[in-house]
Amino acid sequence: MKFELLKSEVTYEGRAFTVRRDHLLTPSGNTVKYDIIQHIGSVILIPIDSDGQIYFVRQYRHAAELELLELPAGTLEPNEPPIEAAAREIREETGMASANLKEIGSFYLAPGYSTELMHVFMATELTHDPLDPDADEYLSVEKMPLAEALHLAESGQMQDAKSLAALLLAKTYLM
Repeated sequence: MKFELLKSEVTYEGRAFTVRRDHLLTPSGNTVKYDIIQHIGSVILIPIDSDGQIYFVRQYRHAAELELLELPAGTLEPNEPPIEAAAREIREETGMASANLKEIGSFYLAPGYSTELMHVFMATELTHDPLDPDADEYLSVEKMPLAEALHLAESGQMQDAKSLAALLLAKTYLM
């Protein structure tokens, strides 16, 4: 199927993303409009310590009006390689550095309306080496064994989609 881009216009520019409206010609000859969130991309980490504990963060998410349990994650800086963002984000969010970061996959967070591609990293060989968190981050770190994390995910008690997807990707490496 071929869609032809007729026109694209920026409708909003914000701190974390830009919104553009694309006008497309569909294969059937109709013209449609799509509002797309342009996002630079991000990383998500599965930090595992020497005892097999996975590090999570709990943080308030205003759009959901809830505190959610999530794997550590963050947005890329312009032109920043994902592995550098992963090294920075794990230190900012968990206070730990990883001597062994391995990218195990990637996925689009919401491809129906966003360009955000998330890069998933396993993080092992952890040592205490904190960076200051971002000014708008209020996080608490929680550790748990893989079995407990998978139980929370599989029973619907973990509501963060990026964490669910990353755990699924990591499952073959962890079991």
